[in-house]
Amino acid sequence: MKKTFTFLCGIAFFFGATAQTSVSATSVNKQASLTDNTKPVPESISLTETEFDFGKIPQGKPVTHVFEFKNIGTVPFALDNVQASCGCTTPEWNKDVVAPGATSKITVGYNAANEGQFAKPVTITFNGNQSKQIIIKGDVWKTPITSAPENSAVNSLKNEQ
Repeated sequence: MKKTFTFLCGIAFFFGATAQTSVSATSVNKQASLTDNTKPVPESISLTETEFDFGKIPQGKPVTHVFEFKNIGTVPFALDNVQASCGCTTPEWNKDVVAPGATSKITVGYNAANEGQFAKPVTITFNGNQSKQIIIKGDVWKTPITSAPENSAVNSLKNEQ
């Protein structure tokens, strides 16, 4: 009985060890074939600028800037995504395919609701896994809550006429 049990355990161990080797060999072969077929795609996007400074802008006034890019590759592509870092920044882009040598635009808007300096990155994803980053920045100055006070000198000038 002990010999039969030992024999069966030996067979189970043998098949277990062989199965692990086969799975490992298969996964290694799959990884090798993926590595061979997945060649890095050359970068195919060229931005005319990667950063834009709005300078000083008044609070409550939304602003926009247009970033232009060119397809410098040999195959057409479309932007996969353009993602802002927060809700105050809104990118808009054309989802059409950009032919080699052609240009397109990304419009980035910023809601200047909060006072102070800002720098907001926007990530552009293209060709499935490549990305570039553009940045908008500026300084939002606080606008007065009320309108300018009335100038009494204006009324005296009106009365003189």
